[in-house]
Amino acid sequence: MATNQDTDLQDLTTTDSAEGLKTQEMLLNLGPQHPSTHGVLRLIMTLEGETITGCTPVIGYLHRGLEKILENRTIMAGIRYMDNSDYLSPMLNETAYVGAVEQLMGIEAPRRAQYIRLLTNELQRIASHLVGIGTYGLDLGASTPVLWAFRDREGILSLFEALGGSRFNVNYMRVGGVLHDFPKDWLKECEAFLDTLEENMKEMDSLLSGNEIFMSRTQGVGYIDPQQALAYGLTGPMLRASGVNWDLRVNRPYMAYREVPVNTYVRQEGDCYARYYVRLQEITESIRLCRVAIDKMPGGAISTRTPIALRPPRGETYFAVESSKGELGVYMISDGSEYPWRAKLRGPSFVNLQIIPELMRGHKMSDAIAILGSTDIVLGEVDR
Repeated sequence: MATNQDTDLQDLTTTDSAEGLKTQEMLLNLGPQHPSTHGVLRLIMTLEGETITGCTPVIGYLHRGLEKILENRTIMAGIRYMDNSDYLSPMLNETAYVGAVEQLMGIEAPRRAQYIRLLTNELQRIASHLVGIGTYGLDLGASTPVLWAFRDREGILSLFEALGGSRFNVNYMRVGGVLHDFPKDWLKECEAFLDTLEENMKEMDSLLSGNEIFMSRTQGVGYIDPQQALAYGLTGPMLRASGVNWDLRVNRPYMAYREVPVNTYVRQEGDCYARYYVRLQEITESIRLCRVAIDKMPGGAISTRTPIALRPPRGETYFAVESSKGELGVYMISDGSEYPWRAKLRGPSFVNLQIIPELMRGHKMSDAIAILGSTDIVLGEVDR
């Protein structure tokens, strides 16, 4: 990663035209201001006129040492810190973390807890995709989508607040289950919200999907072919938008997903528009999965008995879930104490960011934000 602008300037090429004019490549810093970068990100861009000839992402402005924090907290205390990674998907982060610990300890959450996790995870996926779609519209100059998206997301945050006591950093998952069962009438309120959301998403679809300006800014821009996507380790909507049908909920089902079939949405275009539309379709599928979870919600305990002081046996494990951005994995080594000896996260935003230089090259400067926004990265998960 480049960190010295003076060195970069020395590498810029100068060419002489037939008319005797000298032209030089221009170095442009995009960031590290927050707007239009979905977090504190800096892109060092080399331009020839308005054409991007090179791009170097510079990360680390949001680094908080999350993995080292997890190693210095007891296993139960670490759950709360997972909310700070992809801060738009805290429930999914927590599920990956407790899943890794349960795998180490050889325990499994009760069926009811697994279905509660499925329901909350899919609500969280919807909330994350709403932000991704709404802010993407804002990146391209449209303010209405983000207002509609945040209006609908507010309903999910209110449900989370009633369930776990917090809207954002929910701290709801527990090793062996979940913190609380549903409050009175919570499932009815959830069903009513899903009915409203389904109608609202039809409006969002009609607002953006056929919009001529939106289509011209995204179709054919930032193309990723399937082999390239696999070579860069892309997962989630980024991968499925390039024609690769891979979803951990289907290919490596975990928890209640072993009982509830998931329909994956794949597009072949591999461009910015395809990535947007896959996320839009996944919201519809998540609504369906939420309804299935509510209809099939089993009775029984919400948590299995676990020691007050969790001490997993010595060993190592890797557990991954299908997060809103792709494969979110937790690698953990236990030395038999209450603290993880080693904790490492596979953040899909970090992995997906790697392809940005390849996507930018050859495009105009006006396409840069459209390409960056289509990756739906969250810098808390990139830097961790």
